[in-house]
Amino acid sequence: MEDQNNIDLRKVKEVIREYKNSLMAFIVFCTLVAMGVAFILPKEYESTTLIRAKSQKQGGGISLQAASALAMLGGGAVTSPTQGYMELMKSRTVLDPIIAGIDLPDEKKEKLDNKKFAEKYLKITNTKGTDLIEVTAVGRTSEEAQQISADVVKNFQQLLTKLNQSEQSLMVKFLKERITVAKQEMEQAEQNSEKFRQNEKIYIPDVQAKAIMEKVLGFDKRLTEQRVQNQAAQVKLQGINEQLQKQNVAISTYDLADNGAIQQIRSAIISKQMALLDLRQRYQDKHPSVVLAKIEIDELNAKLKNEVNNAISAGTTSLNPIHAGLLGQKVAVETELMVGQSLMGSLVNLQASAEQDISNLSASSLTYIALERQVGITREVYSVLIKNYEQTRIQEAMESMDIQIVDEADFPKKPSAPKKLLITAIGGVLGIILSFVYVMIIYSRRIRNKIETAC
Repeated sequence: MEDQNNIDLRKVKEVIREYKNSLMAFIVFCTLVAMGVAFILPKEYESTTLIRAKSQKQGGGISLQAASALAMLGGGAVTSPTQGYMELMKSRTVLDPIIAGIDLPDEKKEKLDNKKFAEKYLKITNTKGTDLIEVTAVGRTSEEAQQISADVVKNFQQLLTKLNQSEQSLMVKFLKERITVAKQEMEQAEQNSEKFRQNEKIYIPDVQAKAIMEKVLGFDKRLTEQRVQNQAAQVKLQGINEQLQKQNVAISTYDLADNGAIQQIRSAIISKQMALLDLRQRYQDKHPSVVLAKIEIDELNAKLKNEVNNAISAGTTSLNPIHAGLLGQKVAVETELMVGQSLMGSLVNLQASAEQDISNLSASSLTYIALERQVGITREVYSVLIKNYEQTRIQEAMESMDIQIVDEADFPKKPSAPKKLLITAIGGVLGIILSFVYVMIIYSRRIRNKIETAC
């Protein structure tokens, strides 16, 4: 009696020899069927666009507010800035216009949302450790593949420009409104001063009045600059808090204000800024003491930034880099506000001391100085607002150029699919496997019949 657990290779060979013609025919049949399928399957073409994600000052490849908009655009949480770009490319805002333009029946378009489209038509990849992203589009023709790849990048650039501009919209709105009012106040102050000078015949103030006026106007200018900077910082802080709230980040949970090391560095920055203010009353900006104080303040600011990053890394591991970056910005702006408010207090005291000398002047000189101060203040407010507005617009333009196209979408000359040779080879291999299974079935039947006969 033969053991069913052992295979007799000689008998297997006998079965193969006996059925070799049928087996060969079956293998050839499977190969030909696979070849036929390979030729019947619709052709697919691939077109690739290579882009570079430029690094921004926030420390990543994507601006913070633009990346945090992912949740509102259908994207998920990001683990890296480059991934943020890749997720934005799959958003409805980018892909819906492309879906609408594809030559497909309306019923198929209705079933094709941005996620399904991205899975079927797009391959977006990033080489690890680089800021390069490949956007590969799949199309039924060379033209379609090239058009999809190019449109994804074009629509993404438009979206990124829109997001980066809206990121500054709160600041731009604030500056525009203030500029209009400041211009009116400046023109009115100039008219009042000119009218007084013509009525009183005062064109050149006396030496004493001129000296006092220059001193007081100097403090007025610095107070005006600081006041506008504080207002801008408050608007910036408001924008950051709004972005965190949109992302449902519990700000109080990650409040870094209670961190002892951060508080200590903040206090040191404020002290140094006060010392710098005192030095500037006595020396020019190029004086070694003033230069050294500025260097020390820069070092403290860098130390604060590192301490904040360390605190965020240690205590907010559940946050993605975008949220962590916003929290870091929040601390920096809060520190800027604290320093600005302290400087305002000191400048007000210095200004009050300088104003005491005005009481010794004549009535006409007092009026003249008051009018000139108003002119100087309104001019300075207008100048600072215009400068901040231009800087904000420049920043908008710079952040709208986050993406650089390295290689334009290429025109594929050969189809990328179906892989005819591969499909044919798979058909042949499948035929061989099925033939072997058939041989083993015949062999098993013969062994089983032989055992039953022997019994």
